[in-house]
Amino acid sequence: MEISETIRYIGVEDRDIDLFESQYVVPEGITYNSYLILDEKTALMDTVDSRKTKNWMENLKAELKDRKPDYLVISHLEPDHAGSIAAVAAEYPEMALVGNAKTFAMLPQFFDISLEGRTLVVAEGQELSLGSHTLQFFMAPMVHWPEVMVTYEQTEKVLFSADGFGRFGMPEDDGNWACEARRYYFNIVGKYGVQVQALLKKAAALDIRKICPLHGPVLDENLPYYIEKYDTWSSYRPEDKGVLIAYASVYGNTAKAAEELAELLRENGEEKVVVSDLAREDMAEVIEDAFRYDRMVLASPTYDGGLFPCMESFLMHLKSKGYQKRTVGLMENGSWAPMAAKQMRQILEGMKEITVIEQAVSIRSSLNDKSREELKALAEQIGEAY
Repeated sequence: MEISETIRYIGVEDRDIDLFESQYVVPEGITYNSYLILDEKTALMDTVDSRKTKNWMENLKAELKDRKPDYLVISHLEPDHAGSIAAVAAEYPEMALVGNAKTFAMLPQFFDISLEGRTLVVAEGQELSLGSHTLQFFMAPMVHWPEVMVTYEQTEKVLFSADGFGRFGMPEDDGNWACEARRYYFNIVGKYGVQVQALLKKAAALDIRKICPLHGPVLDENLPYYIEKYDTWSSYRPEDKGVLIAYASVYGNTAKAAEELAELLRENGEEKVVVSDLAREDMAEVIEDAFRYDRMVLASPTYDGGLFPCMESFLMHLKSKGYQKRTVGLMENGSWAPMAAKQMRQILEGMKEITVIEQAVSIRSSLNDKSREELKALAEQIGEAY
């Protein structure tokens, strides 16, 4: 695949993987993107997961023909991108490895490669000429590992963005870019919004015509749309007006309460209400929706004096990803000693700028007239919170 006459795509598709990073469902698979710049000097932009080393090496050699790579630029050492470094370094012993100081401090943790005389250490803003192409390097620490850097090619105005602007799925699925890019962003990069903001400020000073991420499609049209999404996500601002109702239910009574609340909200004029069963739905999808919408309701039974496990796990995920700037309502269910609302509130208080609606709905086993009135009151308060 050509990015341009001189920049070639040599990445590979992985349609066999079941769980990306052993936790994220990827029904359409994922791509490991890698690029080759052909000039007086040739530059290889990252490698791929070791699962696909053979296929990738075939792609590389097909584009190189009788040439050899002069440089391997290492943007990110996570194994899904760096997994083939040892193989390509052995194949081309004269190739220089390009990275920053943190790259080469971490590289020996992954590979037993002799680096003597093979490294080119670059720093913020440093340039590397390939001939008619010039690479310029910008550090992106904690987006989302400490050694990450991005590369701007000045002539063709291409940003090689590491994991930034990546997405689950295949390139041909780009009509659904925002959904899978959002799920990817919040579950993988989401904790590091401050660092993403810092990188966006650097990118704003560049004339970018194409973005080449390490997963998903190359972006070359309507770039302001993608950049605006990243600005919204990394600022933790709600993307859409809407309510996520995330519930856990043992025998179905809490689930019924969640569905009744959803109907009340819709009757009150809410256009977007999403109801998610935490025990059965993809956790990463629910995390995505929690960040997408401006309000959320949590509904959980008391379990062993605490929270139902999937609800506790969901809240820990939210906390670890930096959930903030939202309004949250609470529902609890307990047959004799309901404690879920208290414990959910305590966890939410450890997050930034979360407004928790004071009065929780408290259900004793199943809904009755009293708890239905509480449900109506919560629906009104959630509506007023917009």
